[in-house]
Amino acid sequence: MQPGVIASPRTGRELVDEYFIENRTRLLEIAAFLDRLDRTDATLADHDFRVRAFRDALAILAAEPDHASDRTRVDRIQELWSDPTTEPLEKLDVKSARGAYDRWQLGVA
Repeated sequence: MQPGVIASPRTGRELVDEYFIENRTRLLEIAAFLDRLDRTDATLADHDFRVRAFRDALAILAAEPDHASDRTRVDRIQELWSDPTTEPLEKLDVKSARGAYDRWQLGVA
């Protein structure tokens, strides 16, 4: 277990029994979303930071856990999608959240 991570009160089998179907459905929804993207603009990831961030998050999910680090997959994905800037904006740049930060615009990626 990673340092600083609280152990689950359930066994692995209990977690699978409780959450497998729910997460299987989520994966199918993600697969359908990616399939729909593939049927549109093949260069979408080249010019939409949200698609790049989404695919980067999928790579984090697919990677083996780093047991030497205290950073979980959730931590790494939240960091990937979060705004790394510290200076406040003079005014809001959009009315609603975008779900990811355009790290490529500032060369942070």
